[in-house]
Amino acid sequence: MSRLAYFARETLISLRRNLLMTIAGIITVAISLFLFGGILLVSATVDHGTQQWKHGIELEIFMNVGSTAKQVQVIDKELAADPQVKTYKHLTQADAYAIFKKDFADQPALVESTKPSDLPESFRVEPQKAELTEVLALRYKDQQNVATVITAAQQIKRLLTATRWIRLAFISMASVLLASSLFLIVNTIRLATFARRREIEVMKLVGASNWFVRVPFMAEGLVQGAIGAGFAFGLVWALKIIIANLLSNQHTLLSTFRVTSSDALGIGTLVLIIGAGIGVIGSIVGLRRFLDA
Repeated sequence: MSRLAYFARETLISLRRNLLMTIAGIITVAISLFLFGGILLVSATVDHGTQQWKHGIELEIFMNVGSTAKQVQVIDKELAADPQVKTYKHLTQADAYAIFKKDFADQPALVESTKPSDLPESFRVEPQKAELTEVLALRYKDQQNVATVITAAQQIKRLLTATRWIRLAFISMASVLLASSLFLIVNTIRLATFARRREIEVMKLVGASNWFVRVPFMAEGLVQGAIGAGFAFGLVWALKIIIANLLSNQHTLLSTFRVTSSDALGIGTLVLIIGAGIGVIGSIVGLRRFLDA
């Protein structure tokens, strides 16, 4: 029997022998990593939606689609002459299309079916003072050829503050659960090692190295962590679909929020790496009592 087949067989035996502990470890890893991955996904969604508001921008003026250069220039001149405007930036249809392609890079069919001429030009405006935001919004939203004005107001600031606290709370809970899952994996490995202590002693007497003994137990921990992380990955992807569906029909300030497949894939990959790492670390710690370093 090859070494690989031996390691696989011994790993399966250990997993079956401590089935309840194994299931408990997998569930704990899955829940903790879902909390961790879920809050990262929500944070990414908020970051996308508030990116433009993090640089002093308090409102964005959207022109009607198809507005002529002369009509856009009217608003441009008004903003340039407005003493209540600190700075502003004119986004052309080409600029809007570049942002659109970046935002919806994971939906190539939508990008291909959309042309720059389908998107409105806009102005991102920073007032002299934040409290002038609503004054400017009221002034410009009724201007001819202006489609809508979106303001950050206090909602964005409150949302960012709330997100920071929620992120801290969820990561704290995830850390506690990850420590619990590590503890479960350590105990599972210790139980498996204790049950086979005589067999391990015989293997050591006939010349088996510590690493030869360790590998099946490390594989057991890796399997537990990876399966739990796999479930967490699936839950994070399901959360991405739910968030995307909830945001797809928004026409308010939330319309600037989005979540992409690349966000979910990157976070899911991180979750898998952490899960596998927790499993391997747990098995190494669990074996220290029975094997020489």
